[in-house]
Amino acid sequence: MVKNIVRDVMFLGQKSVPATVEDLYIGQDLRDTLTAHHHECVGMAANMIGYRKNIIIVSSGIMDVVMYNPEIVKGSGKFSTEEGCLSLTGVRPCERYRKITVKYQDDSFKWQTKDFQDFTAQIIQHECDHLKGVII
Repeated sequence: MVKNIVRDVMFLGQKSVPATVEDLYIGQDLRDTLTAHHHECVGMAANMIGYRKNIIIVSSGIMDVVMYNPEIVKGSGKFSTEEGCLSLTGVRPCERYRKITVKYQDDSFKWQTKDFQDFTAQIIQHECDHLKGVII
């Protein structure tokens, strides 16, 4: 289901809690909502649509990937940039890694560990910040 985008910084500033298999429907809500905003958005965290759960979705070119309980376990190639956010007005400075390794659970709740780089890595880092209550 397409959900409204949360713009309340008090809600967005709260840390999310671990996702469970009962939260799989949130992944579908993220898919539907991102599809509705593909013209202006490349990733979302569950709190952006009203759920304080550790779930993100990232558009990685040909497909959208939902990650449950993602954790960035390695990063290299730090750089400075600016990012915008569908939940917030304007852009903000931040630091990111060009290459990251992410451990997460997939739609079957099986653990995966994958490497990402460049823009996809940047999107994942932005969305993982949301899960920690970091406003970017």
